[in-house]
Amino acid sequence: MVFLMELMIVVTGLDVEEYLIIKKQVYRREENINKPPLVIEVSRSRMKNIKDYIESGIIEAYVLGMATTEEVKEVEEMSVANEEIRAAINDFSDNLEKQALANAIAPDPTVKPFLMAVINYTERLENGEPPSFPPMLDENSSLKDFEPWLSRPDMILPENFQEDVYAKIIGFTPEATTAIIWLKTMAPQEVHHDEYEKFLIVEGTCNITIGEDVHQLSAGDYLAIPLFKNHKVKVTSSTPCKAILQRIAA
Repeated sequence: MVFLMELMIVVTGLDVEEYLIIKKQVYRREENINKPPLVIEVSRSRMKNIKDYIESGIIEAYVLGMATTEEVKEVEEMSVANEEIRAAINDFSDNLEKQALANAIAPDPTVKPFLMAVINYTERLENGEPPSFPPMLDENSSLKDFEPWLSRPDMILPENFQEDVYAKIIGFTPEATTAIIWLKTMAPQEVHHDEYEKFLIVEGTCNITIGEDVHQLSAGDYLAIPLFKNHKVKVTSSTPCKAILQRIAA
């Protein structure tokens, strides 16, 4: 139970004081939970006022989904009859939501495009497209090697393209995923721990920074990203940078 509470605090970004208050309440509740239910009920019945009940930690446990079935029933029954308890539930819920929103981390902008690319590729296979196996990228690769895919009429950038990244998968095996990608302005910094990433530029230009080294790339250029290296892409052309991207299991 304490682990779950601490995980919630990390995710929502509660400050240290809030953390200590809630953690103290949880420890207090854990001590009570080890006692027979009757002892807990008697302890609750002796509370002289609503303030004691609210400060017992039961409201936080209820909102976080950590209360027992009996406690949930008790809180809900008491909240119907008591405005202070309803307010305490609402206040804690609102504060938790505010903390979560204030500390929310924006998702990697490449996640959605590649998720949509996987869905598109799966649907194409289900509709009868035969699997294809593009060649592995290396320093000797050329655009002619990928002409069968680059010349396909469905491998184009949509006219209503608004995101920074668009992708179409052209081949998949357990060892490698190959896609045609379009970058409008950039791809954020990332590090790969379990796959190699390789690029062959098709159209446009970009700078790929690996650590402190900046690589200026244009059509026909190849670049491999090593494991465990920070890297990012910045498009330097006025049009989206189009490339063959290959991710290979390490």
